[in-house]
Amino acid sequence: MFHEPSKTDNPNYAVGYKSKLGILMFVIYAVIYAGFVAVNVAKPVLMEKQIIFGQNLAVVYGLGLIIFALILAMIYNHLCTCQERRESKNAAEGGQK
Repeated sequence: MFHEPSKTDNPNYAVGYKSKLGILMFVIYAVIYAGFVAVNVAKPVLMEKQIIFGQNLAVVYGLGLIIFALILAMIYNHLCTCQERRESKNAAEGGQK
């Protein structure tokens, strides 16, 4: 059995956009996660004692981080797909002239 690429892709014209967007989203997530860590280090009792929606702050904040990561992933996918379509269209139009 040979392991070959499943398909040949066209050039990825949106790679720069995708890299910048990924780094921006990583920084946003990292700042929010750093807030979680900071609260745990500075006021660990707050994570235990603060009740939100019937759960302590640690559970709510942690679940919020997971949900936020999933939302960021969906936004990233949508924005990158739109950018790839624009870039491919521009490349195709540029090649026809």
